[in-house]
Order: sequence, then C-alpha cells, then structure tokens
Amino acid sequence: MRIVAEHLSYTYNAGSPFASKALKDISLTIEEGEFFGILGHTGSGKSTFVQHLNALIRVPSSMKKYKPKKPKKGEVLPPKTVLTVGEFDLTHKKTDFRALRSKVGMVFQYPEAQLFAETVKDDVAFGYKNFAKEKPKAEEIEAAVKDALEIVGLNYEEIKDQSPFDLSGGQKRRVAIAGVIVTRPEVLVLDEPAAGLDPLGKREIMELLHKLHREWCKTVVIVSHDMDEISENCTRAAVFSEGEIKYVLPPSELFAHSEELLSLGLDVPLTAKLCAALKARGVEISCDFTTEDFIRSVLALRR
Repeated sequence: MRIVAEHLSYTYNAGSPFASKALKDISLTIEEGEFFGILGHTGSGKSTFVQHLNALIRVPSSMKKYKPKKPKKGEVLPPKTVLTVGEFDLTHKKTDFRALRSKVGMVFQYPEAQLFAETVKDDVAFGYKNFAKEKPKAEEIEAAVKDALEIVGLNYEEIKDQSPFDLSGGQKRRVAIAGVIVTRPEVLVLDEPAAGLDPLGKREIMELLHKLHREWCKTVVIVSHDMDEISENCTRAAVFSEGEIKYVLPPSELFAHSEELLSLGLDVPLTAKLCAALKARGVEISCDFTTEDFIRSVLALRR
C-alpha cells in the first residue's frame, strides 16, 4: 500500500487561544515495500503525522459534519489536501475507516503498557475479533493468534494461557506487537519501537521488525530519535521540524548533512561523527553510515 500525503496540515485546538499548528502543508510519499524512518525532535509533528495514517487523527473533510468552505470574492483557497493509503482515501467521508485500521497497524511507544486481558490469547485475539466483518469462529481466532505469536518469536502453547502481566518486559512487548499484527496489516507503524530497551533488546526488536517486513507486513514505518537505528535499518527517512519536512533521503545521503541536522536539534549516527572526526584529521572516507560499511571503509585504508 502506497502512502501519499499532499498539502496536509493540522492544528491542535483550532479556533481557540491555545491553537498550535502541528503540521504545515506536509507532502510525503512512502512507497510500498519500504522500511521508512521518521525523525524529529519533540513537537516536530512526526507523531501527529503517523496518527493520520490510520485515521486516529482525521482529516477535517472526512468528518460527517464537515462542510467545504465557500471562497469569498477574490479569495484563493489553499490547495486541496490529499491523503491516501493504498485504495483508502482518508479525506473522504465514505471511507471505511474500520477496514483501513485493520490494514494499517499502529504500535505506540511502550506498547506493553496497553496490555489488558487476563490471558495472552485473549489480549492478542481482541484486535482480530474487533476488526472481523463477521463474528469469527473459535478455530479461526485461535489460528490467527497462534500465527501472530509465533511470528514474533513466542511459543503459542507455552504462553497462550499465561497472564500478560506475568511475562518479562521483552515478552510483553512482543505480545503487544502480536496484538497489532494479528489482522495481518499491510502497513506497520511503530513509534519508538526500541524505547527503553538495552542494546541486546534493541537489536532483537529490530531483527523482529525486519522479519515482519519480509514475511508479514509489506511496509514498515518507524518513528525514532535514534539516528543509529535509522542509519542501520531504513531505506529512506523524513526529517520533521516545527511541523515541516526538511529532508526525505536515504540514510547514506541524509547523514551527510550532519551540520544541518545538528542545527535542527537532532543528533547524527556514531559513524557520521567518526567520519567527521577523521575528516578533520585529513582522512576522508566514504561510507553509507552503517557500522558494517564504516568498518569496511576504515579497514580499506590499511591496504
């Protein structure tokens, strides 16, 4: 499912003294099959943008009470907003938003905090039953839950009847992800998927996301402030700042703009810092800012 946003704007508390413009005429396309990164400091608009993708935040024109504004004489209206996810037009009132949400899975930061059911099986099954067009049979639910738990690396028979609150932190996060992907979404959006994890946990969760990308969800979008996470994993990344998009580039090109990113209050990957330090000492190397390519480039200097 291709994601296309054009001229997308959003204001919190619109029409009040507390109005705050979170998105300012955003245009961005995410191609089907990408492992896409979204970067930005707190308040940059990145989370507001991704919440539009499964209509947690609705475009005004999709609301039942919306009436298009009639231009006054001589007034020029702003360009029309476009927001589509595959065949779903998120600007239209008649869009099946329930079907959309079964196709665009959203995993929030610290998803384990959202576990609620008495058993792991019931927790994961909730989304499947909620989005089913007709009441699913017990065997259908069990098969879907089993597949979702096993794709995230958990043993269904061992864990299905346990309380999710008795699991380890890593297991809880995997169960929470299973509860989102149980509907087999084509797009999976994750907000800070490795937040709060130690280095081993971060590596394991990113390996899981790549597995899901290969076998389960065609497109993965991660929101992150971890530049190493973006450089090591993403095909492209968009940089948000004050409600606008500053860059949309592959990491190999994006992190060549180190000074500009730092001026936006962002960091850069360790490999970019090392490349800059070497350059300051008269040693210039070319790499794509992944750890593997950086090491290969440094070792090539010794030959």
